[in-house]
Amino acid sequence: MGSKKSKGDRLRSVKGMHDILPPDSRRLQEVQRVSHALLQRYGYAEARTPILEYTPLFARSIGDQTDIVEKEMYTFADRDDTSLTMRPEGTASVVRAYVQHALHKVEPVTRWYYFGPMFRHERAQRGRYRQFYQLGVEALGAAKASIDAEMIGMLVVLLDDLGLQNLRVHLNTLGCPECRPGYRQALLDFLGPREAELCEDCERRFANNPLRVLDCKVEGCRAVGDAAPRSIDHTCQACREHWDQLNGDLGLLEVEVRLDNRLVRGLDYYTRTTFELISDAGDLGSQNTVAGGGRYDGLVQELGGPPTPAVGFAMGLERLLLALGPDLPALAPVADVAMVTRGERARAAAVPLAARLRKSGLAVDIDHRGGSMKSQMKRANKLGAPAVVILGDDEVDRGVAALRDMADSTQEEVAVDELEGKIRGLAGR
Repeated sequence: MGSKKSKGDRLRSVKGMHDILPPDSRRLQEVQRVSHALLQRYGYAEARTPILEYTPLFARSIGDQTDIVEKEMYTFADRDDTSLTMRPEGTASVVRAYVQHALHKVEPVTRWYYFGPMFRHERAQRGRYRQFYQLGVEALGAAKASIDAEMIGMLVVLLDDLGLQNLRVHLNTLGCPECRPGYRQALLDFLGPREAELCEDCERRFANNPLRVLDCKVEGCRAVGDAAPRSIDHTCQACREHWDQLNGDLGLLEVEVRLDNRLVRGLDYYTRTTFELISDAGDLGSQNTVAGGGRYDGLVQELGGPPTPAVGFAMGLERLLLALGPDLPALAPVADVAMVTRGERARAAAVPLAARLRKSGLAVDIDHRGGSMKSQMKRANKLGAPAVVILGDDEVDRGVAALRDMADSTQEEVAVDELEGKIRGLAGR
């Protein structure tokens, strides 16, 4: 038997997980609305993958020596002892779906985006949760640097549409399987004499994956990484041409970028292009990356598909809301019109009237508690409704209602049959 709980005990959300409540839920919906509209203009379609995947998917794709796989995944045995994992990121699931459904046979280039919760058992801190929501975008089948540039430019447009300020684009290249070994050896030669300066995790991992040292957030490792050899100086001719084309295309899109040699991202599947978008706006603190991604040309083949070039990015939506601040993105009023009633017959008449207006496409609020005119008008004002319909028993008898323009505090008597058109005019609908 479990121990009895005291009266002071309260049920709470799981540590590191959180509730998204109004108005933040409405702001999240607005981010999704803007994103849906923009991404579809660029030719992307929404994909939805399961939250649960077989554990080997992430070990093979993300890398078994990454922090995510080593420390952060929510993994458990199913009833048949199969190991399942709650997805810690979206790209591996999207690629698994691409391979499983043989999309390479259906279309030459697949463009997908997705929204959904991800799960990582990392240290809970501001803007970082153990269940968090991401927007992810993936383009599979195109090898040219022009699609990398298009994707980065699209992300800049999206964040600008949402109102994000002080945006910077950081860019790097990690090379390919042809030139990566040479850079890896250069890093090993550099890091070997400095091993004692590294944190415990980097000491343990750098011999197998020295690029992870560049991604470490520990101050001592950052100092070492700042002086490390640059990947751009160890690229092969093909990677250099891809890099030059990418920068040229970004210039044509008027996207300014900064070379960031430390930008390796935290996942093993990246090749060539890596990028992050960083902003000092809002309340992100020192870890101010808003979105990041890159090219992963070997991942489809690693997961059983044919050789397929690919590029993508992900953006944490809770962190985006912190960066946007409390007033952004601007939200439409909760209601186009609020209904204020005086008397029981008026309240009864307001219900079918509101139903007709809602059926026509208007958002209508009724304060079913009743209360004084003052309290109902106060609620209407708080909702931000541009129009208020005031209905009393006398108005019901005459088939009219008082319509108040909240912008200039004027009021007129309107026949009930004419209310819809008048409200649309005030609400800009």
